[in-house]
Amino acid sequence: MLGLSDKKVDKTKKPVIEGFNYNKRYFESRRNQMQSVFNVIKSDLSELADYFAPNSVKFLINDVNKKRKPTNKIIDSTPLIAVRNFSSGMMTGATSPTRRWFKTVLMNRDIENSHEVKDWCAKQAELTRKILYSSNFYQILPNVYKQLAIFSFSAIALLPDYDTVVKFKLLPIGSYYYSKNYKDIIDTFCRNFMMSAKDIIAEFGIENVSDRVKSAVEKNPDEMIEVVHFVEPNKNYDKNSNINFRKKYISVYYEAADDKLLRKSGFSRFPFVVFENGCNVEDNYPTDGIGFCALPDVKQLMTMVKEYAKAVKKMVSPAIKGPASLKNKGIADTPGHYNQEDENGRGISPVYEINPRVLELKQEKDELKEIIKEHFYNDLFAMILNTAERTRTATEINELKEEKMVLLSPLLEQIHSALRQILDWIFFEETEKGILPPYPDILKGQEIEIEFVSTLAQAMRAQNIASMERFTTFVANIGNSIDPILLKKVKGEKMIDDYADFANIDPSQVTPSEEIDEYRQAMEAKQQQQEMMNQLQTGGQFVKNMGGVDAIGQNLMSRVGA
Repeated sequence: MLGLSDKKVDKTKKPVIEGFNYNKRYFESRRNQMQSVFNVIKSDLSELADYFAPNSVKFLINDVNKKRKPTNKIIDSTPLIAVRNFSSGMMTGATSPTRRWFKTVLMNRDIENSHEVKDWCAKQAELTRKILYSSNFYQILPNVYKQLAIFSFSAIALLPDYDTVVKFKLLPIGSYYYSKNYKDIIDTFCRNFMMSAKDIIAEFGIENVSDRVKSAVEKNPDEMIEVVHFVEPNKNYDKNSNINFRKKYISVYYEAADDKLLRKSGFSRFPFVVFENGCNVEDNYPTDGIGFCALPDVKQLMTMVKEYAKAVKKMVSPAIKGPASLKNKGIADTPGHYNQEDENGRGISPVYEINPRVLELKQEKDELKEIIKEHFYNDLFAMILNTAERTRTATEINELKEEKMVLLSPLLEQIHSALRQILDWIFFEETEKGILPPYPDILKGQEIEIEFVSTLAQAMRAQNIASMERFTTFVANIGNSIDPILLKKVKGEKMIDDYADFANIDPSQVTPSEEIDEYRQAMEAKQQQQEMMNQLQTGGQFVKNMGGVDAIGQNLMSRVGA
């Protein structure tokens, strides 16, 4: 929830009060604790990487020369294609850069339909869309979805940027650990990464680095050094202080092999966002996601591919046998070549006198491929293509979509939760940098929230629109057939506003209720004026019908001013 306020931040410097002593020993102790928790699922993640993304993990941080052993377990591209299709489908369906996939709304439902409010919310949402588009957000998001599909979680760092307001950094699986508080909210993050000696000095200053880095920058500036970045709730937090390391979250950088801290600062907001596929309350990391469920089928597919290849090879290039007398005589397997027989009429023949049922093997293999793609919702994202038979109607396709959306809904809600954190973070950056559009007085002190209106989100809400259409049709039929006064049961303006919200219609395309009221008042005034004119005309006609003269012969019309 985001709030709008006129309250100014007091930047008056306050004295620093000594508190908890943050040092290298403390952070290394915390890092070891978090690493031990991560090691519980490390082997599972490594196995997933072997079958889905062998080059996207980074378990060996401290030695840049060590590389992950090349895997030979992927002998069929189906899992790679399934992951790619999932990523593309989520990009197109949930966060397409060409669509308005989110909007800003007011939590106060009493004034949410005010055109002034809707206009400001639309401008703020458009500003955020421009910020996302100018940053690297849409470049890293496909890989975020890939990691989420395979490993059930993915993390990005949010960094302020002078040119684009914010920039994003995707973190490799295995290079970080995180932990949650009692509310099951991630509030501690430990990241390990490699930096060259020259980059460390450029980032942190030569006066803050170790002797090893100073020596390396003279001999080999590109020597890689392990650096640790740790962020957690600040034990010395002071909400009235504007000192960096007194902020809500403490941020510390240090060399893994040196006791000296490279930098100690802080953040007002947690600078990492983790996409999760949900996990058990007692687990710190997800252990039940798409990749985990698909892994048994992928293993079976790889085995079946090997057996299928063996069967085909036995048919195409079978092992042969023949009499010993032909051993040293030339044997050719080219088409049309003649091979001699021995004196007993014995020639060359296959060792196996069987015919492998390769068609059945191929069918089972293909069915297994489709199951793997279903794990990654490929059938949902390609629903129109997969249901393109002329015998299927649009209604049937929509019903199939709704059925599939039920399966995708839990994951989509988790994705929305992470995206909402990113959009909230950007909103605060807009506030601090003073680039928010001017907001009307009616919004002061109000809270706003993010509402997702992507293709997938709309598909989940399509039932609301269908219900409204069925309801209005029902009321119209009842009113026309029984009693026209029943048509008043429908609040037309409210239903139009709600329909526009559900259908993600731009507020500028809907006439404000205030203008409708003015138009209605003008129409009522015009109608009253017309009624008065009709009454005058009726009176004049009445006089004419009486003969136009009174008892003394004077003209009645001139006496009434007609």
